[in-house]
Amino acid sequence: MFGFFKKGLDKTLEAIRSSRPADKKISKEILEEMLLEADVSYEIVEEIIYYLPPQDEVKKDDLKRILKTYFIYENVAEIKPDKPFVELILGVNGAGKTTTIAKLANLYKTSNKSVILGACDTFRAGAIEQLKQWAKRIEVPIIATNQGHDPSAVAFDTISSALAKNIDNVLLDTAGRLQNQTNLANELSKIVRISARAYENAPHRKILVLDGTQGNAGVAQAKAFNDIVKLDGVIITKLDGTPKGGALFGVARELELPILYIGVGESMNDLVKFEPNDFVDTLVDGMYN
Repeated sequence: MFGFFKKGLDKTLEAIRSSRPADKKISKEILEEMLLEADVSYEIVEEIIYYLPPQDEVKKDDLKRILKTYFIYENVAEIKPDKPFVELILGVNGAGKTTTIAKLANLYKTSNKSVILGACDTFRAGAIEQLKQWAKRIEVPIIATNQGHDPSAVAFDTISSALAKNIDNVLLDTAGRLQNQTNLANELSKIVRISARAYENAPHRKILVLDGTQGNAGVAQAKAFNDIVKLDGVIITKLDGTPKGGALFGVARELELPILYIGVGESMNDLVKFEPNDFVDTLVDGMYN
C-alpha cells in the first residue's frame, strides 16, 4: 500500500522538497513553504503551525499527529450490506469519472463480486459508447439506451436487472455537465428518487469523482454537488500527475466526507483504497528524507 501512495505522491514530494533548503532542519517557516508548495490551503497551513508545539523545529511525529486529525470524520454514513449495493457516481466532464467507474467495477470483480453498470449519462455524445466499451473490456453487463433518453429510467432498469439476476454491485454513471446548471441538479435529484423506487434506500452511496490536478479548486465544485445530492464520499483521480496532493487535506476538512479511493495511474489496478495514516506517513516521511 505504501508503494501506491508513494507513486501517487511523487510529484507532490518533488514540489515540497524543492522548497526545503539542503541540510537544514525543518522549522515552522520552512514547513509553511513546503505545505503551500503541495497546495495545502493557507488557512490549513496556519492551523497546522498553530497546533504544533512551541519550539521552532518541527518534529516528524508531531506533524504526523496533527495532519492525521484532518481525516477524522464525524458525519460518515453507515454503509449497510445491501444486495445489490447501488452507487451513484458523479463528477464534471474530464475528472476521470467513466474510467473510475471501470476501475471500481474491476476492483469489485477481483473481490469476487458481480457488477452491473448503468449508463445514465444520456446527455454527452459518446458517453454511452465509452461506458459500453469499458463494460466489454472488463466483462461486466451494462444497461444502456440512446442519447437523450431519460437517465432515471436507465437507473431504474439497471437496479431492477441487478435484483432479478442477484448481482452484488450496481454502478450508475451520470452526466458531468457543469455543476451550476439547474437542469443538472434536477436530473440528479430525479435519479436519486427513482433509484429509491426501484430498490429501497438506493442509491446506498453517492460518490463524487474529483480531478486531483485541480487541487483546492475542486473543493467548491464538491460543495456544489454535495448541496444537490448529499454526498457520501469522494474519489480523487490523477493524483500521480500533480504536485497538488496536499489539497486532500482541504477536501477532507471542508466536506467532512471520507476520501474513499485515489487514482494513482492509468492501469485498471491503479485505484486504491485511501488509507489516511498511510497517506500522511508517506507524505511526512518524504518531507524529512
